[in-house]
Amino acid sequence: MVFTSAVFAALLVVAQATSVPRTADPLETIELAAPDGSIKAHYIPWGASTTNLWVKDKNNNFRDILLGFDNKTWYQDLAKGRDFFSPVVGRYANRIKNGTFTIPPSFDATGPGKKYHIVENENNGTDTLHGGTIGYDQRPWTVTKQTSNSVAFTLLDPNGFQGFPGDVLATVEYTLNSKATLDISMFAVADQLTPIMLSTHNYWNLDAYNDPTNNLVSHVLQAQSPKIVATNGNLIPTGGFVEVEGTPLDFRTAKSVGASINATAPHQYCGTGCTGFDNCFIYDQTNKKEPVVSMWSTTSGIKLDVVTDQVALQVYTCNGIFNASNPIPRKADQGGPNAYYEDHSCIVLEQQGYIDAVNNPQWGYNPIYGPLRDYEWHSTYTFSVVKD
Repeated sequence: MVFTSAVFAALLVVAQATSVPRTADPLETIELAAPDGSIKAHYIPWGASTTNLWVKDKNNNFRDILLGFDNKTWYQDLAKGRDFFSPVVGRYANRIKNGTFTIPPSFDATGPGKKYHIVENENNGTDTLHGGTIGYDQRPWTVTKQTSNSVAFTLLDPNGFQGFPGDVLATVEYTLNSKATLDISMFAVADQLTPIMLSTHNYWNLDAYNDPTNNLVSHVLQAQSPKIVATNGNLIPTGGFVEVEGTPLDFRTAKSVGASINATAPHQYCGTGCTGFDNCFIYDQTNKKEPVVSMWSTTSGIKLDVVTDQVALQVYTCNGIFNASNPIPRKADQGGPNAYYEDHSCIVLEQQGYIDAVNNPQWGYNPIYGPLRDYEWHSTYTFSVVKD
């Protein structure tokens, strides 16, 4: 669907009229369940975030397999750290080199296009992560639709905020379907040319921390990806790719995530001095009907299959989630609050486009959207059980 400027203007009026959430509390818990009761989840308008997600393990017990906070106020409390626990991230997910880009895109923003400088919020102010200091994860979204098994949130992102050009109207809809299926759809329209890349930032532990080790050894990953985006020590793309064959990055054949982490140390794939993964895997195809990434636990038996229209996958193995001076307590149903989320105890799988494509047009991936081009994102997460 393509929106004309007149249609966008009408949508803008509606969004502005409903820009305050339908309740005054952006931390209101919205409870959803699939029609057959096979999957349950909680959401809050703040960041359009998923706070809990329960599916059944091999013993037919529900487990909450998402990291998060029992105290919902912590989602807003930056003193606790900006942890990106299962919100929508945007206006541009992942990193933008030097917080700078041109439209049309040019390599390292050196081309003749109009140059934009956005808020830098990582690596001592040398790049922009997940949309800047106040990204989509740090704003109250409007609840625009709700049923017993679905909820839709909308956000109006104004022109110039965090330095991005153009008004953007973004919507995300979560739907819990029978047979333990979660459908997520995102859509955005803009009245000017602007970079857009949205994603969900779910932290998974398929054992719900009901494993004595909690080191991802029990988590088996398979991803249809022959290469990753090459990055420097700050995880900023350098313009090339790294082939996964013969490296710890090769998940084309299913293998343990945790058992692969130590092998990454000499390569520092997740940045200078880092052990683990924090990499953008490029899918070898975009198959809208078959899973392109799967993950399962040999302990709980819970399996996740993802079908997506996105071309890439960011894999992050929670390399720096633990801070001894400010540890994050686990949720009560994950062994907290006297136990904490530790490094390499969880994994993020972000369905998205090429990271920092706005500075790397040589890849042939266009991250610019506007009046004649709308942004769309859809992924289906299907949960099942792998028996012993």
